[in-house]
Amino acid sequence: MSITELRKRLIDKINLIENDQLLREASRLFDLEIIDIEKPYILSEDMENAVSEAQTQVINGNFLTNSEANKEIEKWFEG
Repeated sequence: MSITELRKRLIDKINLIENDQLLREASRLFDLEIIDIEKPYILSEDMENAVSEAQTQVINGNFLTNSEANKEIEKWFEG
């Protein structure tokens, strides 16, 4: 489905909604999306350091695959 088709489909659905609360919630979500697009999230220095450290770990191969992580979690539960 193209973006144009999706946009039309959403508009059609919105036009059929009679629930005021649902319309208000949809409007709130759209407002959040606009805010997120217009204003980038600013990271604190600690957050930037954590991201940098994580990137270094990935570059060095210090990470678990999803499967490996799941196995580690299973071990924790087994005690």
